[in-house]
Amino acid sequence: MSRTLAIGDIHGGFKALQQAFERAEVTEKDKLIFLGDYVDGWSESSQIIEFLIEISEKQECIFIKGNHDVWCEDWLSFEQGPDIWLFNGGKSTVESYKDYSLEELENHLVFFQRMKPYHIDEQNRLFIHAGYSSMHGPEKEVYSSNYRWDRTLWETAVAMDSKLQKNSELYPKRLLLYSEIFIGHTPTLDIGMTTPANKANIWNLDTGAAFTGALSVMDIDTKEFWQSDPLPSLYPDEKGRNK
Repeated sequence: MSRTLAIGDIHGGFKALQQAFERAEVTEKDKLIFLGDYVDGWSESSQIIEFLIEISEKQECIFIKGNHDVWCEDWLSFEQGPDIWLFNGGKSTVESYKDYSLEELENHLVFFQRMKPYHIDEQNRLFIHAGYSSMHGPEKEVYSSNYRWDRTLWETAVAMDSKLQKNSELYPKRLLLYSEIFIGHTPTLDIGMTTPANKANIWNLDTGAAFTGALSVMDIDTKEFWQSDPLPSLYPDEKGRNK
């Protein structure tokens, strides 16, 4: 039986991705939707991209582009990256690419360029890395960078009164546009949760893999999820993005 699985932010943690996939018993029949931020943090960013390219040739995959992926794409294009990127995990990504040929780098660049800003499925479920600010949805977003940077969508859902009904005039119009919204970008650790968090109709799958948390994979229909071990235990000699 095929499933549709959503995968949270990976941040260079290839061991975590492999472990989570093993625990979820992922097969080639499963459709995989990755929510972005594949790189920056732990030491295996380039290995993750290589793996994702390989599995995309075997099964249906959708790759959403995150803010860290934009930074890496720019670096692959121009061979230089901003200090803010290097400070936020980019150094480990650059190091992971040190033995790659120009042809291999070009192949990875093409992969980044083909990533989607967001995806809407047949059941009107939205998959986006961060969020959007327009009350008319991401299609009407003035600043496309919000797809990768916006936190207000998640902050709104977290701050909402759980008793607020959808037919209320106060219910955020942005949230009424989709049956469900799946995001990453803002670690659930920020609200004290180590597992995927549900607020209003948003599911946040960034469970802090870049820091002290785990990587999460979720069946979007059943909401069953699987997690890796916390990333620091898989990379005991590294800091990831922990300062």
